[in-house]
Amino acid sequence: MRVLVLGFTGYLGRHVVAHLSAAPPDTTVLRAGRSPAADIAVDLARDHPGQVAEALASAAPDTVVNCAGATGGDAVTLAETNARGPAVLCAALRESAPAARLVHLGSAAEYGPGAPGTRVTESAATRPLGPYGATKLAGTVAVTASGLDAVVLRVGNPVGPGAPPTGLPGRIAALLRQAGPERDAVLRLGDLSAYRDFVDVRDVARAALLAATAGGPLPAVLNISGGQAVPVRELVRRLAHRAGFTGRIAERAGGSARSAEVSWQCSSVTAAAEALGWRPVHTLDESLAALWAATDPAARDTEGERVP
Repeated sequence: MRVLVLGFTGYLGRHVVAHLSAAPPDTTVLRAGRSPAADIAVDLARDHPGQVAEALASAAPDTVVNCAGATGGDAVTLAETNARGPAVLCAALRESAPAARLVHLGSAAEYGPGAPGTRVTESAATRPLGPYGATKLAGTVAVTASGLDAVVLRVGNPVGPGAPPTGLPGRIAALLRQAGPERDAVLRLGDLSAYRDFVDVRDVARAALLAATAGGPLPAVLNISGGQAVPVRELVRRLAHRAGFTGRIAERAGGSARSAEVSWQCSSVTAAAEALGWRPVHTLDESLAALWAATDPAARDTEGERVP
């Protein structure tokens, strides 16, 4: 089986490639994107669908896993990457590889605010509040309306080894590394009262592998999350404890507007269990331990990259 991974240099993409590479020996993993390290040169945000179709035809994939996406930037950048990208990919696949399965990584942000105490299912209304969630939803619509053999994995808040500083867990880990164990250190953060559904990045990668290799059709959308709402304040507390931080965490009002508007986020993962036999296996403490270990400057392989 030939599997083409888009967005292989990103946080999720790196782990997806690692999991696919450990698959049975008859699996060939091809990497596509803008990076010089790509096997196939593709830019979904810029290329014409015909160009992408030619590139895909040369790869002849049985499955395409689209991990490409932007979590930050202005509305134009988000729209080009999260909305246009999947639409172009679907158009190209219809032309060059209509029988290939498409596994697209979406986001729980597509749901918008959740009702406290509840887990949203895949049939819930989608009410994203900001450009990120809206553009991810547009990408999901492009995939589910494409007529392809496609599934969208709607991912919760990923955490674990390699988490980037652009996301909350990675940012907190970086701040804790800077602060060190000093008793007088103060970690100044925004409002931490929101609840989020964290999922280990390795569990996300395993879900992508299962979706890529599953026989028969899959549901159009599957939630891939931890299935539990955790106070962000609790995540920070646990990571600080893991880091041996003995200073003070100063929480101030305000901060992220999205956190204030989306105070609760939690997804049901029952459908993924039924369709893929998938459930999260890493606890939050395991995820935070792996995240913290990966930020250790001494934890490097021979090429100078952080060990996952």
